[in-house]
Amino acid sequence: METLGTETAFEVLAKAKALEKKGKDVVHLEIGEPDFDTPKNIKEAAIKALNAGYTHYGPSAGIPELREAIAQYISETRGTKADPEEVVVTPGAKPIMFFAILACVNPGEEVLYPNPGFPIYESVVNFVGAKPVPIPLKEENDFRLDPEYVKENITKKTKMIILNSPENPTGGVLKWDDLRVIADCIAKRDDVIVLSDEIYSRIIYEAGHESIASLPGMKEKTILLEGFSKTYAMTGWRLGYGVMRKDLAQKVAQLMTNSNSCTCSFTQMAGIEALKGPQNEVEKMIAEFKKRREVIVSGLNKIEGITCKKPQGAFYVFPNVTGTGMDCRKLGDYLLNEAGVAVLAGTSFGKHGEGYLRISFANSIENIKKALDRISRVLKKR
Repeated sequence: METLGTETAFEVLAKAKALEKKGKDVVHLEIGEPDFDTPKNIKEAAIKALNAGYTHYGPSAGIPELREAIAQYISETRGTKADPEEVVVTPGAKPIMFFAILACVNPGEEVLYPNPGFPIYESVVNFVGAKPVPIPLKEENDFRLDPEYVKENITKKTKMIILNSPENPTGGVLKWDDLRVIADCIAKRDDVIVLSDEIYSRIIYEAGHESIASLPGMKEKTILLEGFSKTYAMTGWRLGYGVMRKDLAQKVAQLMTNSNSCTCSFTQMAGIEALKGPQNEVEKMIAEFKKRREVIVSGLNKIEGITCKKPQGAFYVFPNVTGTGMDCRKLGDYLLNEAGVAVLAGTSFGKHGEGYLRISFANSIENIKKALDRISRVLKKR
């Protein structure tokens, strides 16, 4: 258990809530969830399902109707044919991450993963006794994973490569050329699998989403992780899924049986409506995120000691704060306690996050402007 890490976002949220109980006004830019409500049609589908009796156990791999809807959605959006038997529905997308590493990675093997990156990647790799091999994401490369670095660090012990695009915490987005190089690296390696975390696939601003599963021969080598939390503002519904080879899907479903039994039935029915129903609320949310992105990037670049690249996806900025002269973790604490602005230190996402902060713009423009003003004022006072 000592090998397991955590998500600092929840720790900072707890600190911020404690300060609020003491009367301090805090602007929350630490937590990674949309501040929008779940679309009405999805909530109504859940209520209808409740009243129709979807309150009992379902299949461990997911209700057939949802698995079919997901297979259709992936086939349409990734340009590769997906089968319902290749889909496993889980309570949130995070179990796919956990189950994929448990099912595929043995002690002593190596897993390449993005750093800075979602902290649970490294945590679970350590938990199974494998070796996490960080792939540095560099600002000068727009925080895109360097495929040549991946190529150089694949060894005989490599069992898995984790990709995340759009990326948390940087907002970086992988391009076709990046994915092709990675695919070529493992084309002749039947023992290497890719875990492609595409949870932010719909929240992308300048270009369309690209998936390594779409490349020839890569669908069989890829576990595609997706879900409803970010796109449909359904974080608390706990509904996600993985798409993978049938033999792997059977093993992951077996892990579901041994851990969760199944995913909540009426939530799954709401998921069908999310995929098949109107998408106008999603489009409105993404358009609003794009407006907020402009405000926060512009505002941060006006603060002395901070520079910020424009993210291509997700709803985070990853500003360089080395010019402030403060360690990023100390700066995060300082901004919370002195400015009442909750953000995350870049090192919460790995050692290569030093010198950066992760700031979520899943908050109103009014609150973002308030936070920017507070950050500017307290840094001037130092």
